[in-house]
Amino acid sequence: MIDDVEWRVTPGLTPYAAALAEMEARAAAVVAGAARELVWLLEHPPVYTAGTSADPAELIDPRFPVVAAGRGGRYTYHGPGQRVGYLVLDLGRRGRDVRCFVHAVEGWVIAALAELGIAGHRAAGRVGIWTHLPDGREAKIGAIGVRVRRWVTLHGFSVNLSPDLSHFGGIVPCGLAEYPVTSAAALGAPSALATFDAALALAVPEFLAKLSCPLTIGT
Repeated sequence: MIDDVEWRVTPGLTPYAAALAEMEARAAAVVAGAARELVWLLEHPPVYTAGTSADPAELIDPRFPVVAAGRGGRYTYHGPGQRVGYLVLDLGRRGRDVRCFVHAVEGWVIAALAELGIAGHRAAGRVGIWTHLPDGREAKIGAIGVRVRRWVTLHGFSVNLSPDLSHFGGIVPCGLAEYPVTSAAALGAPSALATFDAALALAVPEFLAKLSCPLTIGT
């Protein structure tokens, strides 16, 4: 599917700590030239993860385990019905532009959501993927959180397909209390993991190509 990049889909629920350890080991192997790059799609049991900018005041009701993630950003939630994508990619040979990488990840997820009939968009000053509810309000449907170590990326994105949205009530998601979260299911769009994975696969060549190209703001 992707030259020199492993595409892995793990069924079932993968414990967050186990996934984090495996991702860290894979990134170290990529840095050492001992492993291929990786796009890893999975689900987690319910968990709150804390980024490096997490504010304890935004942990409202820790009803699930709370794990320090090591990525950028604040608190987020992962759980069943949410597609998580971990990206272990070597920016050392893909342009060395972290801002371009984040922009490209957002564009990739937006393109995949479009295949489901969901109009996603970027929002100035707010990292992540946004859409409009039927009443016109903006709501967050996808989160982006990354870390780059020796030009190899870790972490990636999460997209709400059919999670229990009430689980987000235990935190202030990404520190943005004024915006609700939504999902494909809540919007009446297709929400099967396999359907979204196929949409991601369709758009991945363009995503990888954009990592090596100059960033054009507004596209």
